[in-house]
Amino acid sequence: MGGLFGVVSETSCVLDLFFGTDYHSHLGTKRGGMAVYGPDGFSRAIHNIENSPFRTKFERDVEELEGPMGIGCISDSDPQPLLVQSHLGSFAITTVGKVNNQAELIRSVYENGCTHFLEMSGSRVNTSELMAALISQKETLVEGIQYMQERVDGSMTVLILTSEGIYAARDKWGRTPLAVGRKEGSYCVSFENFAYVNLGYENYYELGPGEVIRLTTKGVETLVKRRDKMKICSFLWVYYGYPTSSYEGVNVEDMRYRCGAKLAERDDVSPDLVAGVPDSGTAHAIGYANRSGIPFARPFIKYTPTWPRSFMPPRQAQRDLIARMKLIPVETFIRGKSLLLIDDSIVRGTQLRETTEFLYQRGANAVHVRPACPPILYGCKYLNFSRSNSDMELLARRVINDIEGREVTGSGVEPYADPDSASYQKMEKAMCRCQNFTSLRFQRLDDMLASIDLDPCSLCTYCWNGKE
Repeated sequence: MGGLFGVVSETSCVLDLFFGTDYHSHLGTKRGGMAVYGPDGFSRAIHNIENSPFRTKFERDVEELEGPMGIGCISDSDPQPLLVQSHLGSFAITTVGKVNNQAELIRSVYENGCTHFLEMSGSRVNTSELMAALISQKETLVEGIQYMQERVDGSMTVLILTSEGIYAARDKWGRTPLAVGRKEGSYCVSFENFAYVNLGYENYYELGPGEVIRLTTKGVETLVKRRDKMKICSFLWVYYGYPTSSYEGVNVEDMRYRCGAKLAERDDVSPDLVAGVPDSGTAHAIGYANRSGIPFARPFIKYTPTWPRSFMPPRQAQRDLIARMKLIPVETFIRGKSLLLIDDSIVRGTQLRETTEFLYQRGANAVHVRPACPPILYGCKYLNFSRSNSDMELLARRVINDIEGREVTGSGVEPYADPDSASYQKMEKAMCRCQNFTSLRFQRLDDMLASIDLDPCSLCTYCWNGKE
């Protein structure tokens, strides 16, 4: 995924930029970066944060960077922000999103006069550099941003730092959020709206889909109006979002309580305890426990001082190792107990299966599993949630293939997205058996969407039902 933060201030922006960017560390652990515009022009720092947190890598840079305006990012992919010089002037750019048609876009930029890109390892082109090249095809930054948004197949949210302010553009379907905060003498723009609260900012404005604004110390200027239609990512509430965040006015923690309660309302098992896989599963479990009256407990505690979030490392084996090593058992709440375990989702199933075996080995009598969202049937095309190279890496798709005796694609998958169909029931039972759960019941899509409590047409549900 990745996160963005920007500040314009009448005084130095550097401390606010540093802490505001750091508050996005839950969204990625590959690269961190900050770019500042000051008396001597642009200055920038980028560090690898895979082996140590953002704060420790950038403490020295805070002392050296100087200026009233800046942008920062936590990137789960390419080094950024980038500094660019073009016929539009000099600017810094950072992006969040996913580009499915990168090869096509690179060819088109070459055809329009671009001579080269800096090649990264694996013969890749930095996504932010490609977006800057697209933007520079037009006569103004605003026209360029609009052109870039129309050309990208996927999603793309952008911050651009110039000598006159920060241009902020939410992707055209609003799949990722952007919020503006305000305090005396300063404005900020942020992926996560909680990131500026402790810095003294108050919520001021939330960008709409495709909206482009410019921030200066004088205020917020709308350059391109918001689009009418939105498809914000539902996983922001289920999994990605930090509990203190709100998107479109809906708080993440509150939604997860409601989501867990919906699971309880449809359930008929009577475990001794309800538990959540930390961190994102915990709030769902609290909601379940509150509604069901079954006690909530923590049969394992995540060791947070050194272990990062397990979905971040690029290699599956490394993610599985981290998932196993970071959970420390509390055998008082495991041995001889029947547990109901809530996780945010089942993607490949490897980590949750190992967690279940972990509980059996510590003496659990039963482990009933209740994912907080429906079975994932399609890899994300917009935010790279599942990190799958193929839909066939997804546990649900592998099980469907086993049931059908062939590789199922296209319309053949559709019956398995309907929780009231016989195909869905077969899939759920087969997944339960292969994962060695005592029982398995997924959250229904209609209940999950009701928990978010926004117009369902404004929410992206592609990974569950293939609908864009």
